[in-house]
Amino acid sequence: MAMHWLMQGVQAGDSLVFHYSGHGLQQRNYTEDEVDGYDETLCPLDFKTQGMIVDNELNATLVRPLPCGAKLHAVIDSCHSGTMLDLPIFFVGWTGAWKGTNGGEVISFSGCDDHQKSADTDSLSKVTSTGAMTFSFIQAIERGQGTTYGSILNAIRSFIRGSDSDLGSNIVTFLLTMLITGGSVGFGMRQEPQLTSNEPFDVYTRQFSL
Repeated sequence: MAMHWLMQGVQAGDSLVFHYSGHGLQQRNYTEDEVDGYDETLCPLDFKTQGMIVDNELNATLVRPLPCGAKLHAVIDSCHSGTMLDLPIFFVGWTGAWKGTNGGEVISFSGCDDHQKSADTDSLSKVTSTGAMTFSFIQAIERGQGTTYGSILNAIRSFIRGSDSDLGSNIVTFLLTMLITGGSVGFGMRQEPQLTSNEPFDVYTRQFSL
């Protein structure tokens, strides 16, 4: 409902921001629109009774309706979040089926690649537990490293790599993944934040602007 609210009445000149910091998982894809055969999902508080929010739903709600001249920035800090919005342009390759906008522009920073997990830890802020990617994103902006999309991505990645020894996968994330998938996952997977969009551009010359 909140996502639908965000998109109500969107028109040219509007600039939207969607931020999610929480649990993310994967489930088997049966529509053959995912390169790796899995859909990515967000886990809201009531996911056990109401189900997870699948990337196809996120794309249909936040991406496809966006009209020409409107812009959406997403910061998604969760496990398996590389292509959480199913944007067609992955800045190291191609995501699969074309799922662009209605003329608008969508750019998403995500906590990790689709096969990775994102850490939540108190070792960065030293005060409270926070998503490592969210904290690093804020640090990049506050330290003046947010001039271009490429500089933000590099700053986030460098900060996380520099703190890698302190970023073990959270036990809650581990147990939740085991519960949902019935599989086995290991601790200590490095997360590599990603950048995706609905159209290609030069990340090192394009100025970051909300």
